[in-house]
Amino acid sequence: MAKLLTCFCLQMFSNNDEAVINKKLPKELLLRIFSFLDVVTLCRCAQVSRAWNVLALDGSNWQRIDLFDFQRDIEGRVVENISKRCGGFLRKLSLRGCLGVGDNALRTFAQNCRNIEVLNLNGCTKITDATCTSLSKFCSKLRHLDLASCTSITNMSLKALSEGCPLLEQLNISWCDQVTKDGIQALVRGCGGLKALFLKGCTQVRLRGAPASHSGWFTSAQITDDGLITICRGCHKLQSLCASGCCNITDAILNALGQNCPRLSFSLFQITDSTLIQLSIHCPRLQVLSLSHCELITDDGIRHLGNGACAHDRLEVIELDNCPLITDASLEHLKSCHSLERIELYDCQQITRAGIKRLRTHLPNIKVHAYFAPVTPPPSVGGSRQRFCRCCIIL
Repeated sequence: MAKLLTCFCLQMFSNNDEAVINKKLPKELLLRIFSFLDVVTLCRCAQVSRAWNVLALDGSNWQRIDLFDFQRDIEGRVVENISKRCGGFLRKLSLRGCLGVGDNALRTFAQNCRNIEVLNLNGCTKITDATCTSLSKFCSKLRHLDLASCTSITNMSLKALSEGCPLLEQLNISWCDQVTKDGIQALVRGCGGLKALFLKGCTQVRLRGAPASHSGWFTSAQITDDGLITICRGCHKLQSLCASGCCNITDAILNALGQNCPRLSFSLFQITDSTLIQLSIHCPRLQVLSLSHCELITDDGIRHLGNGACAHDRLEVIELDNCPLITDASLEHLKSCHSLERIELYDCQQITRAGIKRLRTHLPNIKVHAYFAPVTPPPSVGGSRQRFCRCCIIL
């Protein structure tokens, strides 16, 4: 639908009918059309005329913004301009990887966009506890916050979020290695509805368990089988569990997971084909499964998973990054997974384009994320690079 509307808008402009369209269609209908366009197309439309500039940059069209594709060009002033333009309309913003954005810009953002619900600051290494203080003060509706790799974040941030963001449901502080158990305890005291917590790479956190009231709990701290089993036994409503990087856990936890957490979708580390066999038997409601860096699994394990009840009815996402033993045969085993929406295959050396193509003939709507090294380096383009992309200049 969005692509169709984009073509429609561009065709109108090519026929020089823009002025006529403005007269024939009411502003409300034009705004409705513009609401389907992505960031790039909106910025292009903003250059057509003054009338379209006003329409394209109307705050109602900017409720969800993802600036990852422009991360190298995004600086603080761009975020400030966006926040002033969008104001209370903005609900979701991703600044993932935008290294030029710091605390001052995000303070202005928090003041202007107080209805923000989802904020991704993954990899924004300039931000500190001051950003979380601003979010706590102005953004009480925040539900999902990603602070992964923001290494200046400390326990002070978690305390601030606990005090000012009571609706927080999901928090990612992976690789924030200054966070300790005290910060986690402060967080859960004020965020009673927390369902997802990512702690991968938080080397100072040692979790022995989790509050039984939480409906979901993600952890990648350095825990053992005993710690993980304690979490499972205390959280029967557990929906999602990520234990990637937990080198001390083994297949021994599978019985506890199957017996206590029937709603679970989870991610483990250092598992084997026998793990997948148990999953196919005991977890019929499994929806999301991350097997990234599980170097011991083979096509046989994926075959059992593909034949399980969850694969046919529930499984929506499977991540197989850096699984060196799987081949195109695994993709053949997943053809019957009719609910499968996304598969991650980065750095799977034995997966081929032909295998992915065959999978897509059976699952035409699936999103496949894979990487193949180019045969030859791309040709270099002469001339110096423009400092900012045209979209960022407009923004």
